[in-house]
Amino acid sequence: MVTFPVFGTTAVLLVTDEALLAPARAIADAELAAVAKACSRFMPDSELSILNSSAGRLTRVSELFAELIAEALRAAEITEGDVDPTVGAALVAAGYDRDFGELAATRVPAAQAGRAPDSVAGASLVPGWRNVRLDRDTRHVRLDNGARLDLGSSAKAWSADRCADCIADQLGCGALVSLGGDIAVAGPSPPDGWHVRTTDDHAAGADAPGQTVTIHSGGLATSSTTVRAWESGGKPMHHIIDPRTGAPVVSPWRTVSVAARTCVDANTASTAAIIRAESAPGWLEELGLPARLVAHDGNIMTTSGWPDPPAHPH
Repeated sequence: MVTFPVFGTTAVLLVTDEALLAPARAIADAELAAVAKACSRFMPDSELSILNSSAGRLTRVSELFAELIAEALRAAEITEGDVDPTVGAALVAAGYDRDFGELAATRVPAAQAGRAPDSVAGASLVPGWRNVRLDRDTRHVRLDNGARLDLGSSAKAWSADRCADCIADQLGCGALVSLGGDIAVAGPSPPDGWHVRTTDDHAAGADAPGQTVTIHSGGLATSSTTVRAWESGGKPMHHIIDPRTGAPVVSPWRTVSVAARTCVDANTASTAAIIRAESAPGWLEELGLPARLVAHDGNIMTTSGWPDPPAHPH
């Protein structure tokens, strides 16, 4: 296993053949660098930064960036706009205007983090995903009505899927890639599967409150209002924006973990579940997605076959 910083969070890489760890890391590094160049909000020369500064002009983008935008628009469509990539301006208004590692000094206690105010500067900061005009054939994009993109949610999960698939295909081994708690596995799994600890904080130790589950394929993603949290203007903030208000969402759930066919599907569902609030369990059941939802008081609800916790959790 190897861990390393990426995208303002921590990456974890495991392979079924330890002798292949170094080349697996090299593959992951190359893929992640390409994604950062395409859609980092904090690199002034990234394609995303250039597009956000285009003032509505038609802009030609790379095949990779076009794919990442298309994935973000798909997430918006299947969640009926709950996971919206046009939250860039709203995140800046909430104080998330630099790499999260630089916000560490303003982090707030976890008990306060999920209780962000229900308004920052209004829903006008999120013009909506239909204002992103993408032509996949010509790879031209236009942002209408002042839309500014942030692809952090879907791009991180997509990257986990991409890295795991590339490592498995190129090296012929099983691989697990975790990017800040967005986990993808590919190739042959260990005989007893991959053991994953689901907690509020992906960086927490094995003894942190949570549950260990086993996956053999696909993806597992955890969205939380307690980890990427900071203080701005004396108020607690977090990174999950409700497109209807343009503010960090107020939700009964502090953490939602979902298993799905891919990591990007799992992340889309876990993020939407926090935004959907009280209706999330029923929605996840309808989709047949196994999920673990943790309320602010620690109460836990599960859906669609998520495994029961052990009788004596630790």
